[in-house]
Amino acid sequence: MGETLRQLGELLLGSVPTIILMALLYWLYSAVVHKPLGAVLEQRHSRTEGAVEKSRADIAAAEARTAEYEQRLREARATLFRAHEARRKAALEARTAALSEARRKAQSQVQAAKSQIEKDREAAQGGLQAEAQNLAIEIMRRVLAPAGAGR
Repeated sequence: MGETLRQLGELLLGSVPTIILMALLYWLYSAVVHKPLGAVLEQRHSRTEGAVEKSRADIAAAEARTAEYEQRLREARATLFRAHEARRKAALEARTAALSEARRKAQSQVQAAKSQIEKDREAAQGGLQAEAQNLAIEIMRRVLAPAGAGR
């Protein structure tokens, strides 16, 4: 067993330069390759995540603008509908007023025509009455007059 321990000691002593070289190589790899590569990967990841976050923010902003646009569009349509309804109501009121005025004028004309017809009837009746009296007087004069005197 002593021989085995001695061989193991020599093996360890011979492996010291290899261990030192491996440690130096590991340190150089870490300093030259691993840390810069890690930094680049971290930067790349942050840029990618930043771009994704920016895209999400842009999408959210676009959705907000779309919602605002749709709200303004609904409001504009409602305003347009109210204006259209007001114009329709005003036109209906004007039509009703014009119809009322036409009815009033027609009624006035009918009343005037009735009044004129009544006056004409009374005048005609008065004229007929006077004519009837004249005829009655003429008939009485001819009946009462001597038979041979008037002709």
